[in-house]
Amino acid sequence: MKVKLFAYLRDYAGGREVEVSRCETVRQLLGELCGRFGERFEKELFDKENLSGRVIVLVNGRNILDLKGLDTELKEDDEVSLFPVVAGGR
Repeated sequence: MKVKLFAYLRDYAGGREVEVSRCETVRQLLGELCGRFGERFEKELFDKENLSGRVIVLVNGRNILDLKGLDTELKEDDEVSLFPVVAGGR
């Protein structure tokens, strides 16, 4: 499946997009990505075993929080997007 990365997550991963196969859930996919991209990437995505509040994960344009969260099932032709949360200000 295709995983698109945005903002500084691209820097952590060394690119805008990666291909990943054989991941059945978002949790498994994110675990695979953390294994590839290291501790700094993992700290952005997770607070212990839960998804951190610093990242938004979309599967085919839908926020996983509106689906089954980390247990959202994936198919090989899905597109997953990872965005850091943007804070506004004056």
